[in-house]
Amino acid sequence: MATEIEAAKVVLEPEVAPVIYSADVNQFNGGKDDSRNVEDVVRGLPSHAVKELLSLGVCVRCIFRLFGIQGPIYGHSLLSPSILSSILGELTVSEEDNVGNVLQKCENATGLTFEELQRKVCCLCLGILQFTFYDDREVLVKKDSPKNLASLIGDMVKQEGHQIDSFSLEVSMPPDILENDQSIWLHMKTKYVSEPWFQEKLCSKCTTAKDALKYSIINSLENLLDSICSVSSFRIRLTYSHSKASEETEKISYRTEASKRRKTGTGNGVNIVDDFLLSRVQCADSFSDETVVGERPLNSMGDQESLKCCKLLLEKANEPYHFAVLFYRTPIYFGGRYLKVRMLGSGRPFLIEVQNARHLPSEAFVKDIETEINNLENKLVGVKNLKLVGSNGWNLMHEGEAEKQKQYAAIVWISRHLKEEDMQSVSSLKDLKVLQRTPVRVLHRRSPLEREKIIHWMKIESIAGSSQYFLLHLCTQAGTYIKEFVHGDLGRTHPNVGSILGCRAEILQLDVTDVKMDCFLT
Repeated sequence: MATEIEAAKVVLEPEVAPVIYSADVNQFNGGKDDSRNVEDVVRGLPSHAVKELLSLGVCVRCIFRLFGIQGPIYGHSLLSPSILSSILGELTVSEEDNVGNVLQKCENATGLTFEELQRKVCCLCLGILQFTFYDDREVLVKKDSPKNLASLIGDMVKQEGHQIDSFSLEVSMPPDILENDQSIWLHMKTKYVSEPWFQEKLCSKCTTAKDALKYSIINSLENLLDSICSVSSFRIRLTYSHSKASEETEKISYRTEASKRRKTGTGNGVNIVDDFLLSRVQCADSFSDETVVGERPLNSMGDQESLKCCKLLLEKANEPYHFAVLFYRTPIYFGGRYLKVRMLGSGRPFLIEVQNARHLPSEAFVKDIETEINNLENKLVGVKNLKLVGSNGWNLMHEGEAEKQKQYAAIVWISRHLKEEDMQSVSSLKDLKVLQRTPVRVLHRRSPLEREKIIHWMKIESIAGSSQYFLLHLCTQAGTYIKEFVHGDLGRTHPNVGSILGCRAEILQLDVTDVKMDCFLT
């Protein structure tokens, strides 16, 4: 398939929040105990940290993944800021003061109220885990629940007529998501690294947005498609990319900020740095991973610096991503690559590739194809041992090119009469090494290389009524240029039939009689 930019998996530094969830989370099945499971998970989280993340515009599923929560709980349809607030309930006096200060500062910095921040597209996933996106018509779409998104995907699979019993789910997201995760974690680390809940488990990891999305929709997809999610030849690929609207906004922002650029640098090198980008770099530097906790006092990071980083993150999060769904199946290979000469004798292995097949053919169906081909009236083509071989068949075909042996029959003309000693001298040659430079006839499209090939054996069969024409049977290493081996190609192939017989030799017709490649003929 085409090459896409995949978001690399971020492993955050050791000072991250612990994975806080009960065993019930992994048993989430959409039943009547789901609300209790969600409640248990939420009550295990530090309320003041959750409130701050909500105030910064982080969606509930991103809050869960920041704390390393895993499992199908992401598929709960009622994960919203209001649900979290109701579960957290009353705060202590100190927590109220802490959260109140955070809310007030964020409202002042962004100009948005707490309610407006809740309705805003998540500043980390930009709507991916809120199931908000632009479709291919640039229309903003918002699905109410993971099940609705799964239904959209499932309907598309059925509309294309795919028949499947399993599928593999792939997700492609822009690297911005990882950058956003890193920014918010550095902010949280600065504020909460000294608190016990932050230091309980230093080696835990943040759940990626990709995994969180898969947790959200896999169960629903399996039910809708009546199939399981596993390693499969049928793949569902969800691609999130910057929408056209977002790209236009970025261009306008870039042109506006371009007028504020300034020059920095020393010596002869001059760098042009955008003020906005510079401020982001400075913000990131202030939270740099290289700054070891203990070497720099925590109180040296002022509130203004912390809020500046969050404000930049909020300003950046203004447009959802463009969403596209692609279905494709690993190509099916039927076991030609050779079209220029006839194939006689026992046959030659060939491959037919079927791309993005809607269903996998059965063995009986393949056998019917073989029978139908062999029953054609003209009898020009016949096949045997037709079967599905998978992608490994293509690999075997290429790997075998350097190892397999091919047998040929060629009609050859020489400039003198054929003698008995000629037939004996040719048949006595075994495993003859031949040096072949790239033939003149393909030199315009091939590299000018010199290749060593082996002629395993040769045999001359005389043709009745002719003294200058004969049938040459030979077995060679795959990749040997047979025509050039006969006439010498202006001395570019040596030795050759002409030099061996001491005369001019020309090839008139060439057929393949056998290909020793047993892996395809069993």
